[in-house]
Amino acid sequence: MLTKRTYVQTHPWIKFELDTRNYTHEMWMMLGEAASKANHIGGVPLAPEAAKKLYDVFLAKGALATTAIEGNTLTEDQVVRQVQGTLKLPPSQQYLQQEVQNIIDACNTLVADLQKSGPVPITTEFCCHLNAMVLKDLKLDDDAGKAGEIRRHSVVVGSVYRGAPPEDCKFLLDETCRNIEEMPYGKENNEYLAILAALFAHIYMALIHPFGDGNGRTARLLEFYILLSAGFPMPTGQLLSNHYNKTRTVYYRELDKISKSGGETKSFVRYALEGFIDGLKEQIGHIRKEQFAVAWVNYVHDQFQGRKTAADQRKRELVLSLGRINRSARINEIMDLTPTLAREYSGKTDKTLTRDLNALIQMGLVERKPGRRVKASTGKLRAFLPWKNKRPLESTESET
Repeated sequence: MLTKRTYVQTHPWIKFELDTRNYTHEMWMMLGEAASKANHIGGVPLAPEAAKKLYDVFLAKGALATTAIEGNTLTEDQVVRQVQGTLKLPPSQQYLQQEVQNIIDACNTLVADLQKSGPVPITTEFCCHLNAMVLKDLKLDDDAGKAGEIRRHSVVVGSVYRGAPPEDCKFLLDETCRNIEEMPYGKENNEYLAILAALFAHIYMALIHPFGDGNGRTARLLEFYILLSAGFPMPTGQLLSNHYNKTRTVYYRELDKISKSGGETKSFVRYALEGFIDGLKEQIGHIRKEQFAVAWVNYVHDQFQGRKTAADQRKRELVLSLGRINRSARINEIMDLTPTLAREYSGKTDKTLTRDLNALIQMGLVERKPGRRVKASTGKLRAFLPWKNKRPLESTESET
């Protein structure tokens, strides 16, 4: 019987509920905003190279975040190189590399499985599979048990919080999965329920702590899987882990609040939503920059339509190169901005460059800046956007 379970006396805050009846109207608006922004990201086509870059960047950020919370000290640059397969570390640091690689492999495997076969039910066996991927080829403490196996011993988290009684871990993990599966989060227009299901999974995996090691990473990987299985675009699945890592002191405090408050989870959900929305806004900013860059390239090519001389091709490459760096450049450094420009101006004099710049300025594609600097006139594309009244604190494009 349930009343005879040890956890009822030791962990009464494990209630398997999010108590959504007490959510404020603002929290429901945040859920709607997060779902809407994720849909927007998923509906914007990107060039293959840009799409891969977006996925790789946020995969690296997610792998870094979910391992850094647990003490991994690799930098973001190192994790990006690990995603690209170019990172080399001395033997003494290879366990850090393995921790990160496990998350990268797990995320890629889950995505590939979803693409091939679609979502699978969230079960205890599936959670054990996630934990096994997280801990693959890592040396575990003697009392941690085996990767992918539910623990049979007591654990203390952060020297303060004691995980659920080992004799109840299987039952509690079963109940967590059952509750997740009862949420209709995978149906169309239920994206907000997917967010709640992902947070529910994270919270109760953390409260139960069913494995000897890797519980936090397993919780965040399960969160990632639930979002993707419900149709969230790939890069968005890493955003919650990024938020937890950036604000890890608050992250642990919010988790701690749940047990100390007797099971109130609203504060954690609100905290997670705020970070998720901020991350979605950041991704939308990345996507807009990519779209803006494509629009600029198309505009430049349109301005050079019918111009086929070697000089025209050189000037076109010049303005495109200035657009790619997205900042002003000193005139005396322009010839070295890119290898292509260096080839175009090889053997040419400064007069040729000055003549080309003057022609581009007359075409309205380049503008002069103080200090003998020039900049691609990318800002003129804003004239093609729908008009809107400028808000007082609205950011503007840098004019450096």
